[in-house]
Amino acid sequence: MAFRPLLCRTLGLTQTLTHSHSQLRGLQTFSLPDLSYDYGALEPAISGEIMQLHHQKHHQAYITNYNKALEQLEDAVAKGDSSSVVKLQSAIKFNGGGHINHSIFWKNLTPVSEGGGEPPHGSLGWAIDTNFGSMEALVQKISAEGAALQGSGWVWLGLDKELKKLVVDTTANQDPLVTKGANLVPLLGIDVWEHAYYLQYKNVRPDYLKNIWKVINWKYASQVYAKECP
Repeated sequence: MAFRPLLCRTLGLTQTLTHSHSQLRGLQTFSLPDLSYDYGALEPAISGEIMQLHHQKHHQAYITNYNKALEQLEDAVAKGDSSSVVKLQSAIKFNGGGHINHSIFWKNLTPVSEGGGEPPHGSLGWAIDTNFGSMEALVQKISAEGAALQGSGWVWLGLDKELKKLVVDTTANQDPLVTKGANLVPLLGIDVWEHAYYLQYKNVRPDYLKNIWKVINWKYASQVYAKECP
């Protein structure tokens, strides 16, 4: 059935999703990706309790609802039920986006003992200096835009592949960065939903944004940048 590959391209899933190869009535389903570190490994920047709830409960909920919506979409397409196909788009975007974004987010983090917080060097470090003036200026810009974002959403460092330029942008709710432009590739995404920090930082989002830089995995961001902008 042709709708599945088309849907994946539309949401940008082929570039960013971690998925299983299990089948649900012939439909590929998605599963919770493992973390490469323990839940408590990012402390004190992010507590183990937050990480466990964020990963096991919130991310898993997006996956469960995403798989459910895709199954319902398959049924609707098979029945020629155009009304249901249209109604399901918001659930697919929200939950599929939640899976995309969180799958990136876990890779954007790493313990201090594994290089968390170490600034990027090489081509990405040079690009940051060129586009923002300095690493410190970039951190300040991302933190300020993340703190100012109203409601729930994400703040991103992305690569505009067409312009070969780094950009900082925000997305609402669980919208992936690709919704801001088909040429945008996420290098770093910071979750500013309250579930990402409230248990530890209460309503003080700027403190969360200040401390998360201590566990940012710039090695991963550098690898993506080198691949997408050789």
